[in-house]
Amino acid sequence: MAYCILNIALDTPLTSCFDYRWPCAAGEEPLVGQLALVSFGRREVVGLIVAVKHDTDVPADKLKDALGVRSQLSPLSPQWIALAAFAADYYQRPLGEVALPGLPKNLRVLTTVALDRALKKLAKSAPVHDHTPLDMPVLNGAQQEAADAIGGAQGFTPILLYGVTGSGKTEVYLQACAQVLAREEGGQILILVPEINLTPQLEGNIRARFPGVMLATLHSSLSEGERMLHWLAAHQGQARIILGTRLAILASLPHLKLIVIDEEHDPSYKQQEGLRYSARDLAVWRARQLNIPIVLGSATPSLESWHHAGSGRYRKLELRERAVKDAVLPRVKLLDMERDKPVDGITSYLTAALRQRLERGEQSLLFLNRRGYAPVICCESCGWISNCTRCTSFMVLHKPEHRLRCHHCSLELRIPRHCPTCGNVDLQPLGRGTQRVEEGLQQVFPQARILRIDADSTRLKGSAQAAFDTVHRGDVDILIGTQMVAKGHDFKKLTLVGILNPDTALFSQDYRASERLFAQLMQVAGRAGRAARTEGGSVSEVLIQTRYASHPLYSAVVSHDYDRFATDLLAERRQAALPPYLYQALLRAEAPELETAIGFLESARDALVFHGITLNDPIPMTMTRVHNVDRAQLLVESPSRPALQAFLKEWLALLRAMKSRVKWSLEVDPLDI
Repeated sequence: MAYCILNIALDTPLTSCFDYRWPCAAGEEPLVGQLALVSFGRREVVGLIVAVKHDTDVPADKLKDALGVRSQLSPLSPQWIALAAFAADYYQRPLGEVALPGLPKNLRVLTTVALDRALKKLAKSAPVHDHTPLDMPVLNGAQQEAADAIGGAQGFTPILLYGVTGSGKTEVYLQACAQVLAREEGGQILILVPEINLTPQLEGNIRARFPGVMLATLHSSLSEGERMLHWLAAHQGQARIILGTRLAILASLPHLKLIVIDEEHDPSYKQQEGLRYSARDLAVWRARQLNIPIVLGSATPSLESWHHAGSGRYRKLELRERAVKDAVLPRVKLLDMERDKPVDGITSYLTAALRQRLERGEQSLLFLNRRGYAPVICCESCGWISNCTRCTSFMVLHKPEHRLRCHHCSLELRIPRHCPTCGNVDLQPLGRGTQRVEEGLQQVFPQARILRIDADSTRLKGSAQAAFDTVHRGDVDILIGTQMVAKGHDFKKLTLVGILNPDTALFSQDYRASERLFAQLMQVAGRAGRAARTEGGSVSEVLIQTRYASHPLYSAVVSHDYDRFATDLLAERRQAALPPYLYQALLRAEAPELETAIGFLESARDALVFHGITLNDPIPMTMTRVHNVDRAQLLVESPSRPALQAFLKEWLALLRAMKSRVKWSLEVDPLDI
């Protein structure tokens, strides 16, 4: 019996791949990129074949036999395996921990029932090849120039599409896609959005524009069966347009010709657990690998992308005007809460503005990025506050559910009837969340149709889309929401945005806080005045309640001046030697006691001296304790990315050899420090 050796990547923390025997006749051996079922320890698992060999350092009779090969599935391409290998190498993870989780779960189960069913269903689908777009609106000059530049781009061309909110970036994407689909026979286009709730609106636009093109969607709220079906449609080239969140960057797309990243600045593109990859950065690498164009669109680009555009690495296209004729950017006004004292969290000026919109039949949005009723309850007699017993955070009051809830460890408790310390029955909520604002508005405007959209009100599948549909139909007068409503949504009747309590971000220890706050304010402000102003209609307004009206960040928001804000912030970053002028990695450690985590990090700091690398002292994380586990971190910095990568490879080998019960993880290019 002739055997070949299959080198297989498995989803394990071990850095190596594993050899298995497979009986094969000449010309019938398995292919690189196929999936194989193997025995690993006491388990049977599915792995990825990354090499097929005919000899090995280990005697063949000492190797286990592979149990099966998924021959009914066409192999993953060498380009896809190279993408997974790059992500594994750059983010310092084993190849199997990148490649296998990047596949649908139903591909990694032991049986092939779900795979066979999905393949049969796709085989019955009528082939669709009509890429003719319908209802193509006429673009303005800047839009047409941008669409032609994107649609006609050849080779690796990174493009930053900088357009103010409402400037018609989506229409530019769609018309550029039409050009690519017409030119590239069988070509595929990948469009990424930062959040799941942004997919339905864009999906509807794509289906209406390209009814003859198969569209696949990939995001975490799909059922496993749906995700398998859509992934296979992309893998087999049947789906010409693929729309998804960050996980879609790891989809198998054998005929990819264009990548579009909408709201490229959004931190949601960075995975915050497991493989902590940046979908935006991987997309740029994938575009370079395949020698295709990539578009990064935003009204508030990330400083990294703005820096690349300024240095000439990215081509910058600009949309300075709103796309709808007679639609203008809203007027931004700062409401000084030291002069206009808020009642129930809302100033008299904002209350009057809300009343005016109600009288005109127009919609208003109140933005508060804090869900729940109140951030904390307290006892005014003894000073007790509702701390979480498992985390260094407060228990948030959720009044409708009559619960205290920790937003970090999900601990839930009943609201105490009296103070646990002194017995005082008069416990008071402190601060305001979206639930409390909703309650207050219902008392002030009892006839108004008020809707709250946040993570609590949209827990059920489909509830978020149903809520947004209600707003789009005009069945809502006042919308209260968190960051879920801040970007991507086109509310035609919305003419007023009120922003509550944004000041806390001004004093964050995170050096990215001002960048994020500015982007958040500009994005939520952009929900107002997107339709043409009608005769007698209100001037669209954005009212920001603040106690620091003279802060330069707010001045930049008032003037809609992202250019100046970004230029000034980049100058500060350069002077302070911070990204994008410096490269970072963050080693985190978790232990039952903080001293144990700090001790491990101190040993890690002293384990290796490397030229050009700075290892800062270990410190507790801002949220030190979560779910009864203490956490600390150690920041690694270098002005050279290659030097940092070389150090990390050598350093991690030493850390893995250290005998410690501390749970640790490494993040390259961290966003939260």
